[in-house]
Amino acid sequence: MPIGVWLLYWPCGWSIAMAADAGCFPDAKMLTLFAVGAAVMRGAGCTINDMWDKDIDKAVERTRDRPIAKGIISQGDALKFLAGQLSVALAVLLQLNWYSVFLGASSLGLVVIYPLMKRITYWPQLVLGMTFNWGALLGWSAIHGSVDWAVCLPLYAAGVCWTIIYDTIYAHQDVADDLLIGIKSTAIKFGENTKLFLSLFSVGMVSNLLLSGVMADQTLP
Repeated sequence: MPIGVWLLYWPCGWSIAMAADAGCFPDAKMLTLFAVGAAVMRGAGCTINDMWDKDIDKAVERTRDRPIAKGIISQGDALKFLAGQLSVALAVLLQLNWYSVFLGASSLGLVVIYPLMKRITYWPQLVLGMTFNWGALLGWSAIHGSVDWAVCLPLYAAGVCWTIIYDTIYAHQDVADDLLIGIKSTAIKFGENTKLFLSLFSVGMVSNLLLSGVMADQTLP
């Protein structure tokens, strides 16, 4: 699977695994459903991002050859494709309990607004983290029918820190173009202090993972 799918899937897998009964393997059906859902929603997120960023992508070296930016695919065709992707995602979501259906559907707002954040804040990576790690909440609720916030909230926070780390590193390749066209990112915000900030977020990630494990009564291997 593409790396973006894995990045979306791992928080789901962590949550499903932590929700398993002691001594039991994670639910294989749920792991499979969430893998399909991650693949579809990652694709839908890319479609939405490319639709919003058509003009921006034309001005960035790394993205100027994307199909919508180059005019190979029209906005109308992209919208039809997106409708198909979201239909498949809904079909997957409807396999879960109703609590999880509504919880999963509530993440769509983040999926839609994330591409806009780089226009208005230096923290789009934070919004991406909130979006990409929704599975940390959804995986648990898919197993138990509700979210145990004492376990899932620190797991979610750890995932958000993780996303800020890797996407800040990724964003550094676009800094020159972003500065020219007025796009914001944590890479620009942190600047020469990036290593320091990412070290702090690494501490936050590990600390929250440990807290989540403690709250879930996990033990050492």
